[in-house]
Amino acid sequence: MDLLRASLDDRALRTAALLRRSRPADKELQLAGLLQDVGRMLRPGDGARHAVLGAHALRPLLGDRVARLVRAAGAAGGSFGPGGGPDDAEAVATLRGAREAAGACGPDAGVLEDWRPLLELVAAGSCRAANAIDPLGPPRGSIARTG
Repeated sequence: MDLLRASLDDRALRTAALLRRSRPADKELQLAGLLQDVGRMLRPGDGARHAVLGAHALRPLLGDRVARLVRAAGAAGGSFGPGGGPDDAEAVATLRGAREAAGACGPDAGVLEDWRPLLELVAAGSCRAANAIDPLGPPRGSIARTG
C-alpha cells in the first residue's frame, strides 16, 4: 500500500472505478485496472518490460489472473502467455477501454484506501488457492494395474 500511495495516479483510480461500475462482479479485473502500472512504479524507465515486471510482482500476491491481465494490458499485442483465454481477451479489451476513458477528467474516483478491502480479499483468495492441499493427500505408487 505504501508503494501505491507514493506513486499511484488518479488515472489508475478512475480506471478501477470505471471497471467497478461496468463489471461489478469481476474483482480481479478491477484490481488489474488499479495496478496495471505497478511495473513502472517498481522500475521507472524500464520501458516495454513494465507489464512483465508488474505481472511478476503481482502473481504471488493476487494470483495468476490479475498477473495475466496486467501483463496483457501492457503488452503491445495483448499477449497472455500460458493460461490466457477468450474470457481474458474480452477482459483486457474492457480494461484498455476503461484506461482510455479514464484519461479524460471524470468524476472523483475516491482514494486508494477504498480499495484496501478488495486487495485483501483477492490476496487472501490467491493465498488459499496457492496453498490448497488435496484432501486425499499426495498420490502413492502407481495406479496402473498389472496382470
